[in-house]
Amino acid sequence: MAESIHLDLFPEGTQLLDDDIVVGGVSLRSIAETYGTPVFVYDETALRDRAREAAKNFDDGTAFASKSFLCGAMAKLAHEEGLCIDVATAGELDIVMRAGVPASRIILHGNNKSEAELARAIEAGVRRIVVDSFDEIERLASMVPADGDVACMIRVTPGIEAHTHEFVKTGQEDTKFGFSLASGDAQRAIDALRAIRGVNFVGLHTHIGSQIYDFAAFGEAVRVLAPLVAANGVRELCVGGGLGVAYVAGEPTITIIEWAKAVRDAVRETGMDIDLLTTEPGRSIVARAGMTIYTVGTRKVAAGRNYLAVDGGMSDNPRPVLYGSGYEAVMVNKPLAERDGIFRIVGKHCETGDFLIDAAALPESIESGDLIVTPVTGAYGYSMASNYNRVPRPPVVFVSNGTARLVLRRESLDDLVRLEV
Repeated sequence: MAESIHLDLFPEGTQLLDDDIVVGGVSLRSIAETYGTPVFVYDETALRDRAREAAKNFDDGTAFASKSFLCGAMAKLAHEEGLCIDVATAGELDIVMRAGVPASRIILHGNNKSEAELARAIEAGVRRIVVDSFDEIERLASMVPADGDVACMIRVTPGIEAHTHEFVKTGQEDTKFGFSLASGDAQRAIDALRAIRGVNFVGLHTHIGSQIYDFAAFGEAVRVLAPLVAANGVRELCVGGGLGVAYVAGEPTITIIEWAKAVRDAVRETGMDIDLLTTEPGRSIVARAGMTIYTVGTRKVAAGRNYLAVDGGMSDNPRPVLYGSGYEAVMVNKPLAERDGIFRIVGKHCETGDFLIDAAALPESIESGDLIVTPVTGAYGYSMASNYNRVPRPPVVFVSNGTARLVLRRESLDDLVRLEV
């Protein structure tokens, strides 16, 4: 039944027809026919709306977290909508710069930046380098010319336990990221950075984790950092990203606007006197805008459980395996049919743990050749995709106003051997 499908997991404006789903004015069946499956599909209007929302509700310097989904087209889109872009590796930096984003709109992160990465960032003139360790401070001291003007922020670990998966917590004391506030390392790092000629200490950065639904955690981070901000005359504060999104029906949804209000309220309550309050949204911009279409290959019953095997799996979405993440599925060619069957949707890889959804509600009549779509795969799907079992990575298609455009082609078998020597 139509009402059993949770359209709020899809981009706004998604339409369900008797035999198709239309996103951004484009038929998902036509995308599968044109580009094959599996295929990532993004509603470009949704991407732009969320990016614009972030730029409008936080201050200049707010950056798209490129790790969530990066290609040239996405970098260009984020820049066009007023966002900076944060990168954490030479590869991300290169892709963003090749897309035409000025270095002055790029922020370099990373807990283990190499000398080569730092040198490239300094040479290019990135907007900010977010310093993460004393070793990095020593590297900067030996690399930055005395007459330079390299703007740096210190990443501070606030000692906050965010309620999220262990692997995506970053604000607690026991973490590989940043300088501990409680131990005094954060203040020592600020002092050390200020002592380097050619380096300009401009502010503090913090990040408490990912998939966070509780505004209180962000507010607590602001309150914990307030004394350090005041003691050092800090004018710029970045509270990172981590805003949670709903992956399945019933999970909470928090908007960027609500997030901004909560953080700004916390800043105001502390009396913090800063010029710039920035964030680094990633998942909240791209997750709901994206989805993945698969073709059903085989169906079987084992130990009383219904299995559907699709032509993708953990190579294009490892999140169920890594984090136990939940997803939902809809039959593309019969979206209005009663979802009267329960299936474990598995991939084609040589792992028992290669599954996408443990118990997906789909029409009992589903069979080989049918299409399914899993919504909310726009974040950390393509970014974390692999060639496990030497499977080529899927293409990425942007849709908007009735038009589809290919932004990343499907890898070929030739691509799999290009690095052979």
